[in-house]
Amino acid sequence: MIEITETAQNHFRHLLATQAVDAVGIRISAINPGTPAADARLEFAESGDLIGDEWQVECQDFILYIDAASIAFLNDAHIDINNTATGSQLTIRAPHIKGKAPDAAGSLAERVMWLIESEINPQLAAHKGRVTLDSIDADNVVYLRFGGGCHGCGMVDVTLKQGIEKSMMAKIPEITGIRDATDHSSGSAPYMPR
Repeated sequence: MIEITETAQNHFRHLLATQAVDAVGIRISAINPGTPAADARLEFAESGDLIGDEWQVECQDFILYIDAASIAFLNDAHIDINNTATGSQLTIRAPHIKGKAPDAAGSLAERVMWLIESEINPQLAAHKGRVTLDSIDADNVVYLRFGGGCHGCGMVDVTLKQGIEKSMMAKIPEITGIRDATDHSSGSAPYMPR
């Protein structure tokens, strides 16, 4: 399930021993699981914080509690302390935390949303932009809504046609077109004003 090295266990034992709170262990959970923004959260677990459905990993002198909703995303995780030139660093490698791309049997909407979150939005983030799926019509035309720096941007048509449309249609062949459903006149902080 979760592998926690002896070095990491020593680190947690030391932290627990130096805390003034009544911690019974360490709790790990997945934040934004199944998305490219997924991350792991570690926190002290007090008895009043536990709801009873957590999985438990018995460590020497403490318990690692795994949030029930996070179990599938934290399966095969590896927790360690790595020594660096500037000190030590806690690392959590959780290969399933970001989920996996829907296969060909997944719905068109699922595959479009995965592509948006895993590939398109990380690129648009460089300009403080983002895009969300608005709808898909009966002819498999995808309608997108732009936000952030893309909302009202003078280059949004180029971004849509030369970037997003080419990428989406190459990776999901049943898409017949991509359209912008955004009212760009209301954009308050465009990357490039119109």
